[in-house]
Amino acid sequence: MDVPSEEFQDPDHQSFGSNTVGCVSCTTFNILAPIYKRLSNKRCESEFREFWLRRNESILDSLLHLKSSIICLQEFWVGNEDLVSMYEKRLGDAGYVTYKLARTNNRGDGLLTAVNKNQFRVLNSREFLFHDIADRVALLLHVELLVCFPQNQSADIKKEALIVNTHLIFPHDSSYCFLRLQQVYMILQYIESYCDEHQLPSVPIILCGDWNGSNKGHVYKFLCSQGFVSSYDIAHNYMDIDEDSHKWISHRNHRGNVCGVDFIWLLNPNKHRKPLKESFMEALLGNITNLLQKASTGSVDPLHFFEMDGSYITYSQFCQALAKLGVCGSSHSDLCNEDTKKLWEHLDTDRNGVIDLLQYSRAQNLHPSLLQKEDTEENGGQIKEMFNTSTSTTMIGFNVKNAMLFPPEVEKGMWPENYSLSDHAHLTVEFSLVEMNCT
Repeated sequence: MDVPSEEFQDPDHQSFGSNTVGCVSCTTFNILAPIYKRLSNKRCESEFREFWLRRNESILDSLLHLKSSIICLQEFWVGNEDLVSMYEKRLGDAGYVTYKLARTNNRGDGLLTAVNKNQFRVLNSREFLFHDIADRVALLLHVELLVCFPQNQSADIKKEALIVNTHLIFPHDSSYCFLRLQQVYMILQYIESYCDEHQLPSVPIILCGDWNGSNKGHVYKFLCSQGFVSSYDIAHNYMDIDEDSHKWISHRNHRGNVCGVDFIWLLNPNKHRKPLKESFMEALLGNITNLLQKASTGSVDPLHFFEMDGSYITYSQFCQALAKLGVCGSSHSDLCNEDTKKLWEHLDTDRNGVIDLLQYSRAQNLHPSLLQKEDTEENGGQIKEMFNTSTSTTMIGFNVKNAMLFPPEVEKGMWPENYSLSDHAHLTVEFSLVEMNCT
């Protein structure tokens, strides 16, 4: 039977000074709920109080050593009162205010977000329930920063931000890619609705969590299309997805595979983005195009996967092709009928009820725009501001100052066998505050 080791914390493990003037830090960590952790005898850790208690005490030791301004935890065992009380007490004693959210349908685990009350005042919180097959949720905090700016900054600058914590579904097969894109789409829709409801001007947004997908996936590209940047990749200048995708990892999954899935995404208020629905449609199309390419053989054009009437595709043929690809109609993780209709409307630009090859080929060429780009006039044709404001406002923004993963071996793409805190590494990012003029 597995026995947790007494010492998890590297004594040389770096702590970002969250009390540095003009800086805040954020840690995200999937702490592996005891109800999911399997021991060597195949029994759950949750059956052995001394095991899960010792491991979670060590997790708290590690988190408190970091002294991060923001802590976002996933797979937090909300169903165990003793564990919840331990986290709330120790974090509370250290100066944090905590918020937790259980997954729906009594899954047992959920999210915990903690913010340092000496650095933030929580203005509001909002729970987002996806009501999907995975019972996933997201937790939003609307905060005001209490930290000081450097002396040369404006004293009356508006210092608000949104912090979102979430955990996407695991991609059990290719069809789950659509559900994962839908989950991200829902989060961004929730954020837009919240900002509209509270008439918020542009504010920085930090998205934290276990995204269950790497920087080569469509979720990553979709978020980049919306102006978000991966803080860890920015800090380490990892800009080439193909070349840099395996330089770091953060998770060894239940299949024994290692990959980087834990991200802290940043969207600054001066960033621009394409309309959300348009980016979502392009993300769906990019995923379908990949499946078409995999389904085609040799030099055969993937478009021939469609049974076309000459050079045209009808809606019925489009749906039949998606069904043959396993994209819709077979499970709850597939593309829903509503999204299929929206995707068709996105492709049928002239609204004549059919799509010709030229239309589809043009649409196929859109999805490279999901890769991260600098905003320029050349690629900003239909790009708009994150949230519309009628007047110029001075807001805070964040610059990525530093980022690290623990254990440090994962930053080199290696998973240490003696690491027992979780099956995830924890990611910590330090941000410096900057002044931004938003119109």
